[in-house]
Amino acid sequence: MPAGSIEKMEYAFAFGADAVYLGMVDFSLRALRKGDLITDENLATAVEIAHKQNKKVYLTLNIYAFNEDIKKLDRVLEVVKNANPDAILVSDFGILRKIRQKLPDIPFHVSTQTNTLNSEAVKFWQEMGAERVVLARELSIKEIAEIKKSVPGIELEVFIHGSQCVSFSGRCLLSDYMTEGERKANHGNCSQPCRWSYKLLEETRPGQYYEIEQNEKGTHILSPKDLMLVKYIPDLIEAGVDSLKVEGRTKSLYYVSAVAKAYRHAIDEYVKTGRLNFEYYENELKKVGNRGYTTGFFIDKDAPGGYSYDISKGLAGADFLCEFVGELNGFYKVKTRNKMLLNDEIEIITPTEQFSAVIEKIYADEYFTEELSVANTNDELFIKLSKAPKSYKYALGRTVGIKEL
Repeated sequence: MPAGSIEKMEYAFAFGADAVYLGMVDFSLRALRKGDLITDENLATAVEIAHKQNKKVYLTLNIYAFNEDIKKLDRVLEVVKNANPDAILVSDFGILRKIRQKLPDIPFHVSTQTNTLNSEAVKFWQEMGAERVVLARELSIKEIAEIKKSVPGIELEVFIHGSQCVSFSGRCLLSDYMTEGERKANHGNCSQPCRWSYKLLEETRPGQYYEIEQNEKGTHILSPKDLMLVKYIPDLIEAGVDSLKVEGRTKSLYYVSAVAKAYRHAIDEYVKTGRLNFEYYENELKKVGNRGYTTGFFIDKDAPGGYSYDISKGLAGADFLCEFVGELNGFYKVKTRNKMLLNDEIEIITPTEQFSAVIEKIYADEYFTEELSVANTNDELFIKLSKAPKSYKYALGRTVGIKEL
């Protein structure tokens, strides 16, 4: 699972992830600038937290580096050496050369940014010493199985869920061009112009705009739908894939938790029973932000309906309402993410439970003197529920059911 922060990492583990990938500012393809970021100061702490739970941490140093980036690398590699992650994800040969010189004892994985599409490329990386290759998203299940059969001695990782890029394996310059170099996509700061809505301007008629006609499809002509392969977990396992990967280091705490839980349970169900109730998990995944779902190139490379022509932002079938952070006298302290009302029915999800409950009381603070009828966004307050979770730790609240998008 993705871990854009230590908090998200902990929730990913609680909801079933075996490992996370995370990145440091300036060397990752997700340049987060706020929140509990992974930094020089806390990288070792993040790895230590994971290892205490027998989980793994993969560090992304997978930008395409210019000379100025390489000059910063020696200092960063000292931090990485001290933290000792389980592997480093790379795509740039210069960065790879430096880590092999400086950190020969830390395994490296090959990023999907290398566009690895065939068995010979995987053999090349195996000869270079790679422990794992993250295959390009442009491969079908048949091609993935052929690669595994041809190169059985190396681990293969495949993306199974999350946002997709309009360009080949994410190697895009559109953001660089549209922002005059201020938002470089392959330095983790993509402005996502593929999600923008466009109009047409004819050169000889300045100021006169014309709609780009796409029938009922609108004008988001570059924006792919999100990937969802939960139905094909049996095929991935039978193909010999070693690791299943979810996109989303900039996604919410709720997204990471709900997606991790859905795939964890789906994998376990199939391994234990040989069956998979994929419709249930598909419905669960509709409750998190998405631009509509597609199987990408996995089944049919020419399949229609792979682009989201009508929306640019991911819309969730359920709203993330609150995060449980404490308990006092039968009341739960929550951080609200969206407005909740007294007597609302909400759905509670935890690593081990999922049920609906009614909000019976709302109080402004731990003194329980000011009773409220509304819990507003970003409030911290206390609520009483008609049914309590067995443990509030890692519990989250969301709206009930799947709303129409």
